[in-house]
Amino acid sequence: MTNLTTSWTVSTILICNPARLESSVLDIERLHQGYSKTRDHLLSQRNAAGHWVGELSTSALSTATAVMALEMVSRHPNSDWDTDRLRSFIKNGLAWLASHQNDDGGWGDTTKSLSNISTSMLARAVFRATNTEDQYADVVANAQGYIDRIGGVPAVIARYGKDKTFSVPILTHCALAGMVKWSTIPALPFELACLPARFYKTVRLPVVSYALPALIAIGQVRHHFVKSWNPYAWTVRNAARKRSLQVLERIQPSNGGFLEATPLTSFVTMSLAGMGLVEHPVVKKGVQFILDSVREDGSWPIDTNLATWVTTLSVNALGDDLPEADREPIRRFLLDQQYQTVHPYTNADPGGWAWTDLPGGVPDADDTPGAMLALCGELSVKGGESDEAIERGVRWLLDLQNRDGGFPTFCRGWGKLPFDRSSADITAHAWRALHRYSIRFASEFFSDVNLADPAKDWAVTREDGFERLVVVPRKIQHAVKQTERFLQRAQNPDGSWFPLWFGNQHHPDEENPTYGTARVLAAYRDAEKLQSEPAVRGVQWLVDNQNDDGGWGASKGIVSSVEETALATEILLSVPTARESASRGVEWLMEKIEDGSWTEPTPIGFYFAKLWYFEELYPQIFTVAALRRACQVFLPKSEPTETSTEKLGESK
Repeated sequence: MTNLTTSWTVSTILICNPARLESSVLDIERLHQGYSKTRDHLLSQRNAAGHWVGELSTSALSTATAVMALEMVSRHPNSDWDTDRLRSFIKNGLAWLASHQNDDGGWGDTTKSLSNISTSMLARAVFRATNTEDQYADVVANAQGYIDRIGGVPAVIARYGKDKTFSVPILTHCALAGMVKWSTIPALPFELACLPARFYKTVRLPVVSYALPALIAIGQVRHHFVKSWNPYAWTVRNAARKRSLQVLERIQPSNGGFLEATPLTSFVTMSLAGMGLVEHPVVKKGVQFILDSVREDGSWPIDTNLATWVTTLSVNALGDDLPEADREPIRRFLLDQQYQTVHPYTNADPGGWAWTDLPGGVPDADDTPGAMLALCGELSVKGGESDEAIERGVRWLLDLQNRDGGFPTFCRGWGKLPFDRSSADITAHAWRALHRYSIRFASEFFSDVNLADPAKDWAVTREDGFERLVVVPRKIQHAVKQTERFLQRAQNPDGSWFPLWFGNQHHPDEENPTYGTARVLAAYRDAEKLQSEPAVRGVQWLVDNQNDDGGWGASKGIVSSVEETALATEILLSVPTARESASRGVEWLMEKIEDGSWTEPTPIGFYFAKLWYFEELYPQIFTVAALRRACQVFLPKSEPTETSTEKLGESK
């Protein structure tokens, strides 16, 4: 483990930037103490089982949709549910919404978010649906004023463009409340859900791959209220109702929560209940999930948790400072989360990981590399179950790679809608995992394997009497070359990269090039290609977009955040010519640690299309990673002497 107990006779060092010949002074003892504090704090955030769970932001959007779902069910007193109990949840949710309205009359997705038309329409609608407009007259008036200023229904449609994944559910929610005419809502071809899953990308569904439950339920409720002008379509959809509901029931997780997400589960539940299907098994399980997910203050979060994701992020941030004795429970936890069978939802092959350990997760190309990096790194145990899990992950990733060389999130071949396309941040993460596998594992396995047949991408190796299927280097090399080409094409003219699942609400286009660029450069760093032309341009973009206060926002001039500053700083610490910029980032982080604001999260995450969230652990994890890297750069490794002092030499 890195030695952090050594005291230093010299408390400052000079950090020189060879490119600019400027300097600043970094207090080494202060850095040492700051890292120790943040590392220990992050370690203390684990649960009793030894891994991290975190806490996702509570959400006005989730709360509004949950209230609407419960309202639709409570309108049927003959159902199995205790109506009075449901109404108590509805009452508390309405009170929470009323007390968290923004000053402009709208609502944002989180308690730290700017108002947006989508969440404001959803929240406004539940006061109509629950007949509480008089009780909350001022709230409703202010909300309506905001909606009218922003543009109402046309603004909702414009926000999502051709992607109907979220616009149609929002309008359906409002139609159930009597605020929008059913005829204005586009019909969704729910009958296509009856096709085998392999045909979904061929028929070009109007929603993203992970929104199949919404396609079925919302398509059906719209069909229920509006007769199609096309008699053929009407006949086909009538015939498909029963079978598509069977598909919906089959893909619903055991705990009722689609994707562990309150909004998606609520949209499905309110739609079926709005048709009168309150006794349907999907509705019953959906309501139970909603009730199980409510928080003490009456609100609902975006998703249950990101336990697998934040655990892999934490392990990779801590590196060899993760206590040896604590590694096995985490390793066991991650191994248990790998999918061993075909996923019923996306039809994904075995071998991937999802963001959560709960039933509603879906394997994806961001969480899978994260788990692989952790298992290849500090959690590495040579041979046996770990190696087999990593090799399954490699095969899973390689089979997911798109023809353009990039990696999508869930399903290969989907590219019509934004959140199904190949993306720079996920592609870079996959590259890192494949590279780590190739250098940490492949070289150990291929010495006794005959690779003479150029047609074979897989090989069998024997170890301790067991046969194992491994990926040959040729397959990985080809995938990585394709990946590099994709990233070069995906790079913006200014040298930055945009991520898919992260943004910044203050950026003009709600993009987050700081996050995207830092994540892509991490792959170039791991592959020792920071001197390549795309990486040099990316580094220069980060340096040029540092704020005057030493931190980073999404780009120059946007308020600095802990998450973005830590991500940019960690990468620039690996670039000798950017040390001046990196040291200013370290200083900015140290100030936040000392004033106690370093744990304050920022809404930089997207859940679904443009649905914001923040995660309590993100600033902590990213800060630990940045300061650990700073210690590696500025604190030379040495053993303590008898006097526990070492003279600090020149920095790298």
